[in-house]
Amino acid sequence: MEFGPHQIGKLFILTGMVVALAGVLLLVLGKVGLFKLTGDFVFSGKTWKIYLPITSSIILSVILTLVLWLINHFRK
Repeated sequence: MEFGPHQIGKLFILTGMVVALAGVLLLVLGKVGLFKLTGDFVFSGKTWKIYLPITSSIILSVILTLVLWLINHFRK
């Protein structure tokens, strides 16, 4: 299997689609209120802001783990 310009172009297109999908997903989840949970911390000063979405990260991790487990389970 050769890895030439044609395959690299396909890889770039796929990568762009994944990044765009992730951006849309983050926008939708933000509108739903996922990133404003109790364990999500925001530290800010006059000219800076640090956001630590600890609870949201745990919830996303559990959901992603379940989805990937289901995909793996039904692939067998």
